[in-house]
Amino acid sequence: MLSPKRTKFRKQHRGRMRGVASKGNTIAFGQFALQAQDCGWVTARQIEASRRAMTRYIKRGGQIWIRIFPDKPVTMRPAETRMGSGKGNPEFWVAVVKPGRILFEMGGEDITEEIAKEAMRLAQYKLPVKTKFISVDNNLEVPSQEKKNIRKKSQEEVKQ
Repeated sequence: MLSPKRTKFRKQHRGRMRGVASKGNTIAFGQFALQAQDCGWVTARQIEASRRAMTRYIKRGGQIWIRIFPDKPVTMRPAETRMGSGKGNPEFWVAVVKPGRILFEMGGEDITEEIAKEAMRLAQYKLPVKTKFISVDNNLEVPSQEKKNIRKKSQEEVKQ
């Protein structure tokens, strides 16, 4: 499972999950992706379970990129201990996910949209956050056409 080789500090504060993802919110490697719709913590075990589900379905045909990494330690106290005596020991690692973050990407010559969609559907059952399937075709063509229309309108306004 994924975990950092070493960290500067053993324990971290819990923090808050406000706002939307400002980085890691565009498709960078493959043609298809799984995008988070709400915020949450995704554990290393959940990432590994999702990766296995996708890999099994595509029968190791295409390529899968994991775009999140669990770098936040979560501490837990032993059961039935009294209050006080400090913070617990790190038990597992989580990745903090915000809305818009790309979790997984998939690509390859033998990966069609139907195969990718089904593989991502199997993977999203393993995750604690709501997700959406997106592809490069749907994601990039519409904004570029809108930009062209805006440019045309602005050029017409300048001419008048």
